[in-house]
Order: sequence, then C-alpha cells, then structure tokens
Amino acid sequence: MELRRKRAYDNASADDGFRVLIDRLWPRGVSKEQAAIDLWAKDVAPSTELRRVWHAAPDADFEVNAERYRAQLEKESAKALQELVEELQGRPVVTLVYALHDTEHNHAVVLEGVLRRLLE
Repeated sequence: MELRRKRAYDNASADDGFRVLIDRLWPRGVSKEQAAIDLWAKDVAPSTELRRVWHAAPDADFEVNAERYRAQLEKESAKALQELVEELQGRPVVTLVYALHDTEHNHAVVLEGVLRRLLE
C-alpha cells in the first residue's frame, strides 16, 4: 500500500486513491464535494486539548506533542485506530487529508508513521 499525506486545501486527485480526513473538525471553507473524502476518521484525530496545544506552537514542541498523540492513539483511540487499519487494508493508495498549513510538524506525520507500522 502506498500511504500519502495531503492538505485539505489542495485539489483532490484521482491519484489520491482512498481519501481519509484525519481532523476532528471539518476544514473551514472546504465543501464536501471539493474535499472528496471517502472516510472521515475524526476519532483518530488529536483530542481537542492536544489540538489546541499543537496549534499554539506546532513546531516548537513537535516531539513532545507527537509523543502525546501516540499515547492518545495507543490508549484513548485504540479501537478507532484498529477500525481504521482494518478499513485501509487491501487499498493500493491511501491519502491522509488534514487542514494544517505546516506540512512537516503535524499529526498527519505522526499518524502516517503509526499506520505504516500497523499495516506492515
């Protein structure tokens, strides 16, 4: 499986394969048609508290926030994460869709790493 990341504000493409929105909130100003989302996996998104901390300083404490998010996925979101893994198995291309502007310091990077390990 090829696992990719893409911002919700970038145009959807047929090359994206199965598109999964991984934010708890719908991206502001993006219509459902424009987003072309196949699955909204909001239960694996960072909690409201973690999202607020992360947005306050996205790259300042990236590793600290990433570790908090991994812990959340392991404990609070374990069932939702397992359901997502089951949904993704067998799909040739999956694109994780997120809204943040920073493409390197965000929860999509962390979730992609977790999913890669679980889908091996």
